[in-house]
Amino acid sequence: MAVHMSEIVLGAMLFGTRLTEQESFAVLDRFVERGGTWIDTANCYSYWLDPAGQDGQSEEVLGRWLKARPGLRDRVRIATKAGHGQVNGQPEGLSAAAVRSAAEQSLRRLGVEHIDLYWTHVEDRSVPLEETVGALGELHAAGVVGRLGVSNHPAWRVAQARDTARRLGVEPYTALQLRHSYLQPRVGAAIPETAHRFAWPETLDYVRTEPGLDLWAYTPLMNGAYVRDDRLADAFDHPGTARKRAALSEVARDLGVNANQVVLAWLLGGDPAAWPIVGASRLEWIDEAMDAAELKLDAEAWRRLDVQL
Repeated sequence: MAVHMSEIVLGAMLFGTRLTEQESFAVLDRFVERGGTWIDTANCYSYWLDPAGQDGQSEEVLGRWLKARPGLRDRVRIATKAGHGQVNGQPEGLSAAAVRSAAEQSLRRLGVEHIDLYWTHVEDRSVPLEETVGALGELHAAGVVGRLGVSNHPAWRVAQARDTARRLGVEPYTALQLRHSYLQPRVGAAIPETAHRFAWPETLDYVRTEPGLDLWAYTPLMNGAYVRDDRLADAFDHPGTARKRAALSEVARDLGVNANQVVLAWLLGGDPAAWPIVGASRLEWIDEAMDAAELKLDAEAWRRLDVQL
């Protein structure tokens, strides 16, 4: 059971790299105008798009945006991540020292006094869970971070980490961020984004039955694949995809919306409900996503979308 009602989250990965500062500000402004609250970024965004391999651009843009709009900090919530920030061309990892250093740098770049949701971005099995969980608990106890989240970890490691937090008497993870959408790839199929972890049925079952744990879904719109056939990766080429796309098209047509909006409504109202992270780079895409947040699927729509693979 989720501890918070799910909502659309703005993904800020491309701010300061693929999107200019002016473009980023415009997207952020429209998101807030439409009632958006949560903005998700990471300390590593986006080193792979920077000619020098530098990270932190997204956080810096968010920091300048907040500084240019006094009072807005009270209306928005910032989520950022540690673990994949670059140190001499390598991920920083999740040692206690790395987690503390990453938090300090993120606070500086964002220009804020606390982070509302702090994620461990990727696994680091070279570090004992007790060390990472303990460091995160210290940051929470000090008021540096609010909620704690875990991204791109298997469910069994999340369960271990939550048990470890309880044993240590510190704040546990209360959010899990994975790649999740209406379409699913073939099990075992290779995808271009090798670091991505999917929310498989057993993961969804874990979240559904684990009190106090929310599911956040990245790449919910499949990089445009729901509205452009050429965007669908080969890993999704299987009979279940064809059946699901047909059902999706029918429901979208009957509701007078597009497939993206049905997918977002499906995620928001699902079991478990998910928090879709939408990396919109155009104002009209912000409007599309926020309109989807108000879309309610009736029982017949849910029945039609429940296509068995």
